[in-house]
Amino acid sequence: MRVAIHYCPKCGWLLRSAWLAQELLTTFSEELSEVALCPSPTAGTFGIYLGEQALWLRQRDGGFPQPKELKQRLRDLIAPNKDLGHSDRP
Repeated sequence: MRVAIHYCPKCGWLLRSAWLAQELLTTFSEELSEVALCPSPTAGTFGIYLGEQALWLRQRDGGFPQPKELKQRLRDLIAPNKDLGHSDRP
């Protein structure tokens, strides 16, 4: 399974994108084959996709995701029985 993080390099969102990629790869090391960082030519772009499905869109979802919420959304799609430890606690 492949996750792609599309971000605006002009907005300075590479580090945020890389941090989220690291979080996903650490948590889903057995489920994911790749997390790609994709600079977008469109200003203001920030979106995270599982294949063609949008997991998170900055404009739709109101800003940037916290790792906890992003991990929960991804888990619910690819490994519903996976325990996320402290990310599952309120």
